[in-house]
Amino acid sequence: MEVTNRIAYDVDKSAGRIDDILNSVSTNYSDKDSIPSRSSLTYTNGFYVNVTALFIDIVGSSDMTDGSKRPTLAKIYRSFISECTAVMNSWDQCKEVNINGDCVWGVFDTPYKSDIDNVFSVAAQLNSMIKILNYKLRKKGYPEISVGLGIDYGRALMVQAGYSGSGLNDVIWMGDVVNSACNIASKAGREGRSPIIISSVLKSNLNEYNQGLLSSIIIDYSTYYGGNIINTNMEDWYNKNCK
Repeated sequence: MEVTNRIAYDVDKSAGRIDDILNSVSTNYSDKDSIPSRSSLTYTNGFYVNVTALFIDIVGSSDMTDGSKRPTLAKIYRSFISECTAVMNSWDQCKEVNINGDCVWGVFDTPYKSDIDNVFSVAAQLNSMIKILNYKLRKKGYPEISVGLGIDYGRALMVQAGYSGSGLNDVIWMGDVVNSACNIASKAGREGRSPIIISSVLKSNLNEYNQGLLSSIIIDYSTYYGGNIINTNMEDWYNKNCK
């Protein structure tokens, strides 16, 4: 969040804001069938909603600084983040896109099973986009990247956080589904695993065809499902244009 409106810190007002937040009633946190608009959020309410969280990050990104000059690394990161954001943002189900370092993650509104299949299609597009990006990187003599992509479905709490009146605020997503998708992504694409890994809950909500594209994977004594899923139209584009 960029600082654009500086306000002198006042300890009395600070104490009052803390009281306002801590004394807000639990009934201000209500259940919703789908993700509400940001404008419905205040600093004292929140919404519980079932969502699908998708995370994608670069495998071994911390090691890339050893072999790449910083301007080159910046170009690689910018290309990766730009196109991950473009793919996610193109889907109606995507309500939030966040960037944390080399990780791009989205929150998707999925009240119906067909919506969850659409998020699975997002993952396929992202996987195919990385193949195109790596072709472009090879042509420039830049190092290629590999990614890990994790998806989970579950209940999250949507709240607004920041400093009232300052313009410094953002939507925060709290809940196991966000942490789980992030953790799955950190396992995907590593140690010979598939680049796309999803939770058992998400797999059970996919249609029969999409379920058939996945294989079970045991990670830390828990069962997940993974695959190297691609978008066929993007694959055709790659075969025609990336020679």
